[in-house]
Amino acid sequence: MKNPFFALLLALPAFADGATSIDAMKSAADSFLGSLDAEKRAKASFPFESDQRENFKFTPQNRSGLPIKEMTEAQHIAAMKLLDTVLSDKGKLKAAQIITLEGVLAEMEKNPTYRDNGKYYVSIFGTPGDAKAWGWKFEGHHLALNYTVINGKEVAVTPSFFAANPGEVREGPHKGMRVLAAEEDLAMALANLLLEAGKKEVIFSEKAPSEILTAENRKVTALEPVGLLASEMSPEQKKALLALINEYIGRHRKELADADMQKIEKAGIDKIRFGWAGGTKRGEAWYYRVQGPTFLMEAANTQNNANHIHATWRDFEGDFGHDKLSEHYHQHELDGGDH
Repeated sequence: MKNPFFALLLALPAFADGATSIDAMKSAADSFLGSLDAEKRAKASFPFESDQRENFKFTPQNRSGLPIKEMTEAQHIAAMKLLDTVLSDKGKLKAAQIITLEGVLAEMEKNPTYRDNGKYYVSIFGTPGDAKAWGWKFEGHHLALNYTVINGKEVAVTPSFFAANPGEVREGPHKGMRVLAAEEDLAMALANLLLEAGKKEVIFSEKAPSEILTAENRKVTALEPVGLLASEMSPEQKKALLALINEYIGRHRKELADADMQKIEKAGIDKIRFGWAGGTKRGEAWYYRVQGPTFLMEAANTQNNANHIHATWRDFEGDFGHDKLSEHYHQHELDGGDH
């Protein structure tokens, strides 16, 4: 199945010099909504308080929002420009390849209706540029991206979910494609680096869980502490851990990625744990998690004979901007504002 998304997204020019991600998001969201007729705008637009804003799903299913398959070429371009305001080149490539894999699955399973790379949906929540808050999401099978702008100054980028099935394409025109190669290779290299140093406690289970434990939960809390603390790692090992964390954060543009890394650093790098379960060689089933005081990065490769990777990034208080929204409304109350 052809994926027009791929070439289009990768070919988009960067947004205007000097524009912040927030400015660029507002401009792109306004342009996208302005390109729609009333019927399509009704599909794509929701109140900020809509329950759909936190309806986090990465499995194949019916979704709200406006799907790519119902957009004209101009509307499709406008939607991709919105995505371009937040993703780095690395993030755009991963997103484009994930949607390409939907076409690969359609061919493998001979079911193009179920595996349809036009079933990726754009939803706008609230009014772009609203001084209090607004948001949007881009979501479909194996790709769930959620953005919340609070107080016109801060952006929440989680929950953020990327996945790949097949983890490695083994035949056909896309043979050799490994969308989440870095998420697998960096983590596996770190696990083996720790094992070679005699730090066997990095392995918390010989058998990998069958799925990421947080699944499609709207709200997540810290999981059981497993593995090793960064404070117990050598400088080389800690550098490898930070490289893995940056692989997740670096899916977003530098401005956004830097803000997220600052939050993680403020909470304490030495308090971050890395734990591994399952095999430590390519082709074996595995699971890992990187967990700090404020966040969780969790990945599993167990399905389809260990060739189907799920990788999620969650913020315990900051998913969907909850922490900053609470701060904003608390300050609003202190200032005696209307509710």
